[in-house]
Amino acid sequence: MKIRQLEAFRAVMQWQTVTRAAESLHVSQPAVTRLVADLEESVGFALFLRVRGRLQPTAEAEALNEEVERSLLGMERIARTADEIRSLQRGALRIAAAPALALSFLPRAIATFLREHSDIRISLANHSSRTVVDLVVGERCDVGFVVLPMSHSSTHGEQLIATRMVCVMRSDHRLARKKVIRPADLAGEHFVSHPHAIESRLHIDALFASYGIERELQVETQVSAGICAMVAAGLGVSLVDPITALEHRGRGLTFLPFEPVMVTEFSVLTPARRTSSMLVSAFVDHVRRFAVQELDPKFVST
Repeated sequence: MKIRQLEAFRAVMQWQTVTRAAESLHVSQPAVTRLVADLEESVGFALFLRVRGRLQPTAEAEALNEEVERSLLGMERIARTADEIRSLQRGALRIAAAPALALSFLPRAIATFLREHSDIRISLANHSSRTVVDLVVGERCDVGFVVLPMSHSSTHGEQLIATRMVCVMRSDHRLARKKVIRPADLAGEHFVSHPHAIESRLHIDALFASYGIERELQVETQVSAGICAMVAAGLGVSLVDPITALEHRGRGLTFLPFEPVMVTEFSVLTPARRTSSMLVSAFVDHVRRFAVQELDPKFVST
């Protein structure tokens, strides 16, 4: 018993003529007749009687048709579901991301993604990069976005985008009119830092030490969004990644290129013990395009 035989049987039951059944299935009349005959042979009883030139279903056909309808409707639902999955209109995404991405950048990227994939369900959790790594390893999310470098690209971890850190200051700061900020420009400035436990703090401190530049290190905070808020409050200047800068445009802050270049790498991770779904791959590609589209090219590291 084959699906095509059942489809031909259902069409004849519905239209009561081989001609209209054939038209509905887009096949020839002999093909429908052969499929029904094969089904009769398979089930072992007659399905139709010809009465005054028309097909009349037998009582056995009526009983069989109820189950055929249920089965084919189920197959159609499966086919429809497969089509929705293939076209990325069905599914769910569990995303974990570092604050630099999760607080406002990813929500905006998700909003543009859902314009084309409106029935996808998405959850976004905000954690430190190290915690995001643990969530991905433990398969407690489908994809993770972190502010960590990848030593090399692999199936389950790759660079999302590499960016150049920018100097952030209030728009009324004495340095706000400069084209580029260099370490010497920040000598003696109050500087808002990350805590020592965050890797970027170590790199920034080492850079200024190598130039022999001293800053006033009075306040610090864990996330880059908090740094921008402190700078806006007049607590000093700082260096942040351009994605954070992107989310704080128009808030009385100025973001300027900083030299020498300090790179911030954003990476994307997926669980190592399973391949990424089409939905995950499509979302990652979307986020990468969104980042390139939104960021000022001079702040993207090539």
